[in-house]
Amino acid sequence: MITSAATLAEVVHPRINRPALEWTLSRLVIEPVTEPIARQAAALLADIGLHGHKHAIVAMLSATALIAPGPVTILTSDPADLTALCNGRAAIIKV
Repeated sequence: MITSAATLAEVVHPRINRPALEWTLSRLVIEPVTEPIARQAAALLADIGLHGHKHAIVAMLSATALIAPGPVTILTSDPADLTALCNGRAAIIKV
């Protein structure tokens, strides 16, 4: 299981159960946001007519997921943008 390093900025907040988060993260491969990933994220956004910081993290997660060997499943609390960004190339599950 993998995730994008960009998602860490989204999930860490004062009320997070830090030990539970660290346990979960220890079981994941956390992929860095490289220039190719960032460029792919920008392309994914352009493909669906979105741009900007509001959608950047979810686009980087999508780009990271789409380079992983398939089949790919993404767990998320907000599936709308991921569904559009992945365009059928990943299963999106709302948690």
